[in-house]
Amino acid sequence: MNPAIAAALHIALVVAVLALAYVPLGDYMARVYTTDPDLRSGDGRVESLIYRLGRIDPRAEQTWYGYAGSVLGFSLASVLGLYLLQRVQGFLPLDHGLSGVSPAVAFNTAISFVTNTNWQSYVPETTMSPVTQSVGLAVQNFVSAAVGMAVAIALIRGIVRTARGGEIGNFWVDLTRGTLRILLP
Repeated sequence: MNPAIAAALHIALVVAVLALAYVPLGDYMARVYTTDPDLRSGDGRVESLIYRLGRIDPRAEQTWYGYAGSVLGFSLASVLGLYLLQRVQGFLPLDHGLSGVSPAVAFNTAISFVTNTNWQSYVPETTMSPVTQSVGLAVQNFVSAAVGMAVAIALIRGIVRTARGGEIGNFWVDLTRGTLRILLP
């Protein structure tokens, strides 16, 4: 088959799949982010446990200052945690003989994964231990995407709720729901 025709068919297939999926997926995502906190789906037990452990009131809303502070605080904690994990990986189980990552590479990787760009300037198999890859990088693949979705939802709420006193939801609830109900399934 001609490569140009194959490429065009591939693009047409992707567009067709997206056209079929965007309405049901969009409706599902809207339900996830607008559901009353007391009406939970099947993962309500895990969600409730996370709220309880984090001392989060799922009914409490935040102003944009509070929401932004939560996003920045969570992102800063994520960067520091991922940086530290990379630096001490030689002392962790399953280190495979790998020492800690250099400060520059660890900082670059931590910033990259927390900001959801996932840029890597190293060979993962020879630089990162399995623990660092699974506990640090893989977790950030999910939660950094959930942070991005939460910020987008907060922006939409801010536009829609301009007349309502400035509350735009709860970052911790949006982060939890985005991770558990959208990204993990």
